[in-house]
Order: sequence, then structure tokens, then C-alpha cells
Amino acid sequence: MKAKIRALTHRKSQRDLEYVLTGLNMVMHGWANHFKHEVAKNVFSMLDNFAWWRVVRMLRVRHHWGWKDVRARFVMPSGRWLPISKGDTELRPIAAIPVTRYRYRGGRIPNPWVVQPT
Repeated sequence: MKAKIRALTHRKSQRDLEYVLTGLNMVMHGWANHFKHEVAKNVFSMLDNFAWWRVVRMLRVRHHWGWKDVRARFVMPSGRWLPISKGDTELRPIAAIPVTRYRYRGGRIPNPWVVQPT
């Protein structure tokens, strides 16, 4: 997954930010929906952090920003961080996807050893 994120967020990439965010959201959410039945909450959080830093580094190189410029752009006056966005597209976190582990299936699991009455 990290290799796919790296491929989409090359530092010297001239792709539009909206295109990059759309690609990241599609790849990351598809992967997260596949693995949401595993114990993967910490991995989801780690990948969110990794993708956020890759996008910030890409923007810093592209716009010649320092860290103060990043904070001025993505921090509200209250100190809360804003999501990275362009137009209507924003980098959506995959850590918000609920992890459902061991769903209860009750009597829907067939038992091959029980003789069915005829």
C-alpha cells in the first residue's frame, strides 16, 4: 500500500492536487474496505499519517513552502488542522472506516453432521 501511495505522491509531480487526492482516496478506501474485517485499525491510522505526510511534502516542494506556510494554510485559528483539499475533493481518512471483526452469523452456518428430518 505504501508503494502505491508513493507512486501517486511523487514530490516533483505536476499532477493536479484534485487528481492526486482522488487517486489516493480510491486506492486507500478500496484497500481499507477489503481489510476492514481484519485487526487493522492501527494500520489504517498509520497509512493515513503516511499519506498525509506524502501530500504535504509534495505540496512543500511544488510551492516552495516552509513549515510555517503549511501551518498557515492548514491550521485554523483555534489550532485544529484542516483536511487537505482542492475544490470538493479532500483527503479522506481510512481510520474512520469501522472495523467489524467476527460478525455473528448464528444459525446461518450449515452444519454437515446434523441429519435433517424428512
